Amino acid sequence: MTRPKQNESKFKAFMQENVLTMATVIGVFAGGLVGFIIKNSTGEWTKREIMYISFPGEIFLRMLKCLIVPLLVSSITSAIGGLDLSMSSKIATRAITYYFVTTISAVVLGICLVTTLRPGQGAKIVETQTESIDKASKVLTPDTLMDLVRNMFTDNIIQSTMFQYRTEIFENTSISPAQPMEAWQFKSSQREGSNVLGLVMFSVILGTTIGRMREKGQLLQDFFTTLSEAMMTITSWVIWISPLGVAFLIAAKIIEMESIAATIQSLGWYFITVMIGLFLHGFGTIAVIFFLGTRRLPYRYIAKLSQVLATAFGTGSSSATMPLTIKCLDNMGIDPRVTRFVIPVGATINMDGTALYEAVAALFIAQYREMSYSFGTIVAVSITATAASIGAAGIPQAGLVTMVMVLDTVGLEPKDVSLIIAVDWLLDRFRTTINVMCDALGTILVNHLSKNDLASVDRLNAEPHELLELGANGHEMKE
Repeated sequence: MTRPKQNESKFKAFMQENVLTMATVIGVFAGGLVGFIIKNSTGEWTKREIMYISFPGEIFLRMLKCLIVPLLVSSITSAIGGLDLSMSSKIATRAITYYFVTTISAVVLGICLVTTLRPGQGAKIVETQTESIDKASKVLTPDTLMDLVRNMFTDNIIQSTMFQYRTEIFENTSISPAQPMEAWQFKSSQREGSNVLGLVMFSVILGTTIGRMREKGQLLQDFFTTLSEAMMTITSWVIWISPLGVAFLIAAKIIEMESIAATIQSLGWYFITVMIGLFLHGFGTIAVIFFLGTRRLPYRYIAKLSQVLATAFGTGSSSATMPLTIKCLDNMGIDPRVTRFVIPVGATINMDGTALYEAVAALFIAQYREMSYSFGTIVAVSITATAASIGAAGIPQAGLVTMVMVLDTVGLEPKDVSLIIAVDWLLDRFRTTINVMCDALGTILVNHLSKNDLASVDRLNAEPHELLELGANGHEMKE
């Protein structure tokens, strides 16, 4: 009688802990299923009707995005301000090293796959052109890279919460014959959307300053710590809407697709190549790196991240998923000082899935155009894809502009982005999921490598009665 009761209580405890995760995963599959049924059983839907379908999901996405700026600034500032400069630099060095290694690995893996499978040979693609592609075509690689640096060093922190700096080029139609794009006139402009890179850089500097001020900066430190905790409380409320929001977002996207069969027929091998690359990177390369750093396999942690990954797939935004990722890692017992620094930075600059996707896409299009490319071109694609992935904002389909940079490296026309646009929305969700997973596993890895250093800092700053608690906790962790 005792064992059945124990099993029943364990089952109830498991269901209580994972009910939201299972509901979110169910929401993903339910949204996809409903979307396919509606699309195949009814006539063509208008944009307004699709907008009605996606409305609940749009509200959920807006609520998450509302939390990004206050959570990002308060999290990074409080995390760095709570550590001394040497400890912050150690954590930052480990995190950036992890990001660099994983991004390079993703690009190399993508290039190996696309040159081996050669999905572009013999592909039959229906070329389309959209307004967004036309806008993305009117950019130059040097301007994009310089804008990346300009956004890092913002001149107005308030403006950065709403806008990003961008260099626009335009042709002087009064001059004939037509000039090359390098000779076009240019002007500075502000594009709508938070300048996340600038906010991250400002928060890092502010947190470092508060840490150096010690007692004088304690009031600011307490403010940002309290603000971060308040944002996480609001996040815990928003999380409960995620199953419904994700379901409606995915259903609307599937209904919006023009022809699923035609898309699979024309871009099937390209889609499969990218998916194989993402799978091998997420569950192979990252798993090996994680095991080498922690001596543990990551799959148990990935299972605990299932709600976060389902939300990342549904929203297609690593930035919007950031509050949920931090909340989930907090529940897993990861040190908040590590989580609140590594995750916001990772959501901004660590885009493994995007880097792999852009490398594969560029060489796929080159194969489709029957353009020969040398080893030097492949190296150039690797470097540009890495740089482009860092510059891609954590919002849906932000890789469109940076994709133009990579195509320019191969010598392809920017309009060739239209060749892969049909499946971009779906691949965007898969690569965002991998991006978020890599960020979370990287945080766990950095936390593991920094555990002894953090414990030393805690002991150095602890009161006598706190030392006893730290000793007990350390003993429990070893067991």
